[in-house]
Amino acid sequence: MEDQLSGNDLVTDLRTALRGCARRLSGAPATTMGESLSALVARAGELVGGDGGALLDERPDVYGDGVVAMLERRVADLLGKPAAAYFPTGTMVQQVALRCWALETGSDVLATHPLSHLEVHERHAYRDLTGLRGVWPTAEPRNPTAADLRSIAEPFGTLSVELPLRDAGFLLPEWDELAAVADAAHKRGARVHFDGARLWESAVHYARPLSEVADLADSVYVSFYKSLGGVSGAAVAGPEEFVAGLKEWRHRYGGQVFQQWPTVLSALIGLDRELPRLPEYVAHAKTVAAALAEVGADVRGVRVHPEPPHTHQFRLWVPFDARAMRRAGIEQIAQTGTGLFERWAPGQAPGTAYTEVTAATAALAWKPAEISAALRDLLERAEPGGSEA
Repeated sequence: MEDQLSGNDLVTDLRTALRGCARRLSGAPATTMGESLSALVARAGELVGGDGGALLDERPDVYGDGVVAMLERRVADLLGKPAAAYFPTGTMVQQVALRCWALETGSDVLATHPLSHLEVHERHAYRDLTGLRGVWPTAEPRNPTAADLRSIAEPFGTLSVELPLRDAGFLLPEWDELAAVADAAHKRGARVHFDGARLWESAVHYARPLSEVADLADSVYVSFYKSLGGVSGAAVAGPEEFVAGLKEWRHRYGGQVFQQWPTVLSALIGLDRELPRLPEYVAHAKTVAAALAEVGADVRGVRVHPEPPHTHQFRLWVPFDARAMRRAGIEQIAQTGTGLFERWAPGQAPGTAYTEVTAATAALAWKPAEISAALRDLLERAEPGGSEA
């Protein structure tokens, strides 16, 4: 029967299996809506910045006041910017921020990367909805350098830098290069926008405060669910006049939501609970990556990228196709109660696959030898004839 399952069926079955497994290495925790709601109420009462229970006695927000304004102020302070605006989605944040910079600079040319979230995951909204035109300083799987920017023949109004560049393997440029890139863009009269959906953990790599990293850019977008465990939502921080313009366009884009207190509370909880733990996650990701890479000494084609990881996320490549790895993952959970990875995607070469590994709370309980052994077991199950399913 399993042989008749489609690739999509296997994706669903693997995620379902992970929700019920006793132990997992990577991926978001599996909870029901009821469990999530109970946790939201309990943890909201522990908020440091919101005076805990007193915050729960406040009335819900209405069109961006109350707890929404509180979150905006906190984000602005963390990033060292004069102001910030909350948005329901990161895609909306990006489009509004880039539109506002285009209006200010008078240029519809955006310097970005072909592997950026703007190009790969937002359906080219910056082009189709915002009317901007993209140029690529480089197509290599890394963020652009100052030399790349200087090589662009035509003027551009905004540079967008994704930190880290997820689809290149969660890569970060070196600090001096990042500073040089921002300086090169400013010298050309452009504004610098950081696509910082995962900026929170990037600051750990640089061993610098968030505000010092954000200071290189004119505007900074951050997410509340990718690393902080929030329900959803995002924010962009920058100059006061710029942020005021963002809020006008937020309304036009349909982002002026009547009430947002559940998602905003989850964001505040993430800032209190998860943000302080990110250094620990980033450090442990190096341990996890080394344990996985150790298997590559015996199994050709197993590798992690980058090594060591720049953040608490990285990629693992294996010499089996995605379908085989999903089957193996389902079997491993069923027979051992242990699950390693949530998703597998086809690699560039036939017969290969990769997964994105996230070292967060669940990973902290794993020792290196356990990680290596579990991966070896998974790969054995992926071998032709190695599975009884």
